[in-house]
Amino acid sequence: MAQNDEFIREVDEEYRRDQLAKVWERYNGIIIAVVVLIVAGVGGWRFWEYRQQNLAQEAAVRYEEALRLSSEDKGQEAQGAFENVMKQDSGTGYAMLARFRLAAELGKQNAENGASAYDALANDSAVPALWKDLARVRAAWLRLDTAEPAALRQAIEPLAAPTNAWRHSARELLGLSGLKAGDMDYAGRWFDQIAADRETPSALRQRLAVYTALVAGGPVQVTQ
Repeated sequence: MAQNDEFIREVDEEYRRDQLAKVWERYNGIIIAVVVLIVAGVGGWRFWEYRQQNLAQEAAVRYEEALRLSSEDKGQEAQGAFENVMKQDSGTGYAMLARFRLAAELGKQNAENGASAYDALANDSAVPALWKDLARVRAAWLRLDTAEPAALRQAIEPLAAPTNAWRHSARELLGLSGLKAGDMDYAGRWFDQIAADRETPSALRQRLAVYTALVAGGPVQVTQ
């Protein structure tokens, strides 16, 4: 019985080898082409990954240099450096970071210019929704002293919703707009929401003590 089993296995293996030889003879050109394509594809993917990594590293260096210029209050040079990142690194995340930082640099020189740069980010369809909301908040901060309260509130109130990532900044901004307008009820409502939110940052809670004191004091009476 054992010899019979061995013989059957040998015959079976010989049959498979024969079939494989026939397949190879018939399709060897196609098989070789497929193998070449697979090898080329893997090689191309590896090269693309390597190239992307190098581009990201180069972008990081340029972005860090722009940040350094900004920290040294070299406004014009920093603006040029951020613009350079935007032009050369459009395929990396650093380009978007550079756009935000450029808007901030412009805002240091002229609040409305900076706000307009943030508006452009908020209206850019290529910018993710999360970062569009951030741009709207940043623009509103720059316009806090100049914008009509109604216009500012219309733009920012939706961002103060409990699920919005930027709700803390939006609520603080709305509360301050109420203080500036002498509308203590409106200001107090937003400061109350800040106080009630368990996720309110500690630094904002510290400022909240000042804000609530101002609300309690009521509108400032201007005497002639």
